[in-house]
Amino acid sequence: MRMRPTLSWIPTEELPPGGTDPAPVVDALRAGGVLVLSGAGISTESGIPDYRGEGGSLSRHTPMTYQDFTADAQARRRYWARSHLGWRTFGRARPNAGHRAVAAFGRHGLLTGVITQNVDGLHQAAGSEDVVELHGSLDRVVCLSCGTLSPRRELARRLEEANAGFDPVAAGINPDGDADLCDEQVGDFRVLPCTACGGILKPDVVFFGEAVPRARVEHCRRLVREAAALLVLGSSLTVMSGLRFVRQAAEAGKPVLIVNQGPTRGDRHAAGRVALPLGPALTTVADRLGITVDG
Repeated sequence: MRMRPTLSWIPTEELPPGGTDPAPVVDALRAGGVLVLSGAGISTESGIPDYRGEGGSLSRHTPMTYQDFTADAQARRRYWARSHLGWRTFGRARPNAGHRAVAAFGRHGLLTGVITQNVDGLHQAAGSEDVVELHGSLDRVVCLSCGTLSPRRELARRLEEANAGFDPVAAGINPDGDADLCDEQVGDFRVLPCTACGGILKPDVVFFGEAVPRARVEHCRRLVREAAALLVLGSSLTVMSGLRFVRQAAEAGKPVLIVNQGPTRGDRHAAGRVALPLGPALTTVADRLGITVDG
C-alpha cells in the first residue's frame, strides 16, 4: 500500500501563544553561534506563497510526490508543464527584507550557518553563505538514470523550443515552482529526456514522499550540535525533515526560537515563538543589533 506524505498538522495539545516582542531573538543573535532553519514563510514577501499559511497553496494544490512522478508518465507531463510555466515567474523572484537580514547577520559573524527547506535560492541571492539546501534547488536538474546534473536554464531553453507557443494562464504559483494548470491547459506538452542517456529528468529537489539524502541530514545534525542556538524562520515544521533538528536542539538543551505567524509543530520544544511577519520582525531585530540591512 502506497503511503501519502504528511501534508498537514493539527495541534493535539494547547500550545503557548506567540508573542510580538523579538527581544529573545535579539539576545540569541547578540550572543552569536546561531543556526538558522528557514521555511517557505520567509519567501512569501518575495511573491512565493507558502504551503500552510493563510492562503497557502495546500488549500488548492497537492504537491507532486516522488512515487507518482517516477511511476506515471502522464504525471511527469503534468508536472513539467506546470513547472516549466512556473519557472518563468519563480526564477524572477528576488530576496526580501527577511533574506537580506539573515545575510546581514551572517556577515556580522552571528550565524554558524543556514539550513533552508526552500528550493528558491533566495538566501544565496541575498548574500548568505554556508547555506544547506535541505530539499535541493529548482535551478538544477538531475537524471534519474545516470545521475547527470545540469542547469535548469538549459532545460528551460530546450522546453521552450520543444513547446513553442505554450503560454497558458496559470491560476497561481506554488512554493515548489509549480503553476496551477488544469489538464486541458497541460494538453500534449512535450517532456524531454536526459541528453546524456535518454533517462527521466527530475528537478534536483526532494519531492514529498522522498527521503532527504542521508549525508545531507548528517551534515545538518552536525551543524545543530555545533550551534549555540537554533532560530526557525517561517516554517510550520509540519514535516519531519525540519522538525527533527528542532527536537535535536531541544534535547541537547540548546535554546530554540521560532519566528512564524502561526503555531508550529515545534512550539512545545521552543523557548518562545514570535508571531510577526518575517521581513518586519527581522528588520526590527537588525535595528536593535545596530546592523544595517542592505536593499
